[in-house]
Amino acid sequence: MHNNLNNLISIQKELQEINSNTKIIAVSKTFSADKIKPVIDYGHNDFGENKVQEAVEKWTKIKEENSKINLHLIGKLQTNKVKYCLPLFDYIHSLDSIKLADKIANEQVKKNFKPKIFVQINIGEEKQKNGIEFTNLESFYKKFKNDFNLDIIGLMCIPPNISNTKPFFEKMKELSEKINLKDLSMGMSDDYLEAAKCSATFVRIGSKIFGSRT
Repeated sequence: MHNNLNNLISIQKELQEINSNTKIIAVSKTFSADKIKPVIDYGHNDFGENKVQEAVEKWTKIKEENSKINLHLIGKLQTNKVKYCLPLFDYIHSLDSIKLADKIANEQVKKNFKPKIFVQINIGEEKQKNGIEFTNLESFYKKFKNDFNLDIIGLMCIPPNISNTKPFFEKMKELSEKINLKDLSMGMSDDYLEAAKCSATFVRIGSKIFGSRT
């Protein structure tokens, strides 16, 4: 059995014991289609990419042949890239501004395609990170939903790069419960088990499945 597949299966087993609602987004950025193929053939359907251009080149044909695949945009989305994003991406994890919401809203009408969207929270209040401040979440959420008619399904975060990310995941869980959103996109190769314990419904795992990026 292919190495990448072994990795995926062992992560699935670990997660099953903690939270059976947690889905794995196999983060395939920078990896070629042949590295991803065994995972697709196995029947895994959720994949994540950071860059729109790379995804267009890699996934357009694959998705035409595999209608069950869900493609997740997990990186920063520039407003000028939104038009390439729909309908290729089923999920957008990085909504972080009114300007971007407006662009997605216009595009989803044009393309007659409504992606599922996560609001990105700057949970560690770090200046260099994208995301809205969690203190503004309720007003942003109402605006995104009501003024732009976006399908907001949950919240996403990239916590500070420290060993103990648990308090940030707990805070995210609290925020999502407050506005009654069921999905949480959080946790990566180093802390996905912790995220699953805090009710993550999607964890974003790249190197732990596909190996280190060159």
